[in-house]
Amino acid sequence: MAKVKRDIVALKCEICENKNYTSYKTKNMKEKMEKSKYCSHCQKHTAHKETKVK
Repeated sequence: MAKVKRDIVALKCEICENKNYTSYKTKNMKEKMEKSKYCSHCQKHTAHKETKVK
């Protein structure tokens, strides 16, 4: 089985801008990932966008 090249990305809340989650993303995906996740700081479901992990 071939290994897939993947990057680790952080998911940042759109409202409070906290980095709450990390996820994997394949190298051939060009667009930024956006998911609806629960933010513990806002205490509700919000959109989380991809950012780089430092």
